[in-house]
Amino acid sequence: MEQALKGIKVLDLTRVLAGPYCTMILADMGADVIKVEAPIKGDDSRQFGPYVNGESAYFMSINRNKRSITMNLKNPEAKKEFFKLIKSVDVVTENFKPGTMEKLGLGYDVLKEINPQIIYAATSGFGHTGPYSARPAYDGVVQAMGGIMSITGQKGGKPTRVGPSVGDIMAGMFTAIGILGALHYRTEHGIGQKIDVSMLDCQVAVLENAISRYMATGVSPKPEGNRHASIVPFEPFDTSDGEIMIAVGNDSIWQKFCTQIQREDLISDTLFATNPLRSENYEHLRPILGDIIKTKTTSEWQAIFDANGIPNGPINNIESVVNDPQVNHREMIVEMDHPIANKIKIPGVPIKMSVTQGTVHKASPILGEDTADILKTMNGLTDSEIENLKKIGAI
Repeated sequence: MEQALKGIKVLDLTRVLAGPYCTMILADMGADVIKVEAPIKGDDSRQFGPYVNGESAYFMSINRNKRSITMNLKNPEAKKEFFKLIKSVDVVTENFKPGTMEKLGLGYDVLKEINPQIIYAATSGFGHTGPYSARPAYDGVVQAMGGIMSITGQKGGKPTRVGPSVGDIMAGMFTAIGILGALHYRTEHGIGQKIDVSMLDCQVAVLENAISRYMATGVSPKPEGNRHASIVPFEPFDTSDGEIMIAVGNDSIWQKFCTQIQREDLISDTLFATNPLRSENYEHLRPILGDIIKTKTTSEWQAIFDANGIPNGPINNIESVVNDPQVNHREMIVEMDHPIANKIKIPGVPIKMSVTQGTVHKASPILGEDTADILKTMNGLTDSEIENLKKIGAI
């Protein structure tokens, strides 16, 4: 099967998560992603556990489908080879602190002189402009500063960090979207451009209704626990043997829900007939529904709600997720053959495409495993020239 980004070459200087997540998306869709890593050490995440036969499971999960070349970009000879690569690639990505690439003599203004069609994508904590630009950042920092922690956690409790590193992941996704947009523009107009994505910007962009609620009321939203701040009922309920998540997203579903819990009287009740009324009278409604849902098991309620189009689901732990029949039918857990870790399982490709489906076709690279091949095929170097670069510490 053809892939959407077949023929696109990406020179990937990113490390840890935001940048590698972006380039993983591109690689899944067929781009040739060449991961540039420091000799000996490589990407910092190679040192993040847990390990399988000495290989980082963390690194392997977000660097599939890529090739690895080692380069000491402070070495003049390595820079020469890097500039040669720039001539033949479409995209260069980096997630250093702003100014780092410029100090190395590798900033966008330099690279676009070598290749005017280059798309330069920079992901950073606060972006390349503004009063915070020079500050370092990690996921926890931007989750804190971006407001998402202030609306996460139990009601009355302290702000809570979201489990997955959404500060990094969202920035990676937005950077990938920016690259795809820039590739289309280049096709139409023949020129590249710089993409500047801030992790903090991305956190603000995904706050959803929290900002609109503040703008409408002047009151900063606070954590609501597991309930939705604007839709009722939309939260987990205790069953006789566990919990079930119920999401009554509109008044039509409310009517079906009331029928299935055998409380049709609630449909026309003046306290609960509409979502605004249910939100206003939440404290009165919640115990009524809580007592009803406790009368059956989770699976019994699931069967009833599924048969009647009422959104619901169990609260799965990770073991349940990776063994879920829907997740596996959609090939969201895939097995890779790694040369050192052997067979490992990682998340699959979530974007399903009818003609150009993305695939997991290659395990994450061993540090520098493709260095010689890339320098030979793309830069035309000989074995002896490559060996000399190794001797002087350039690669």
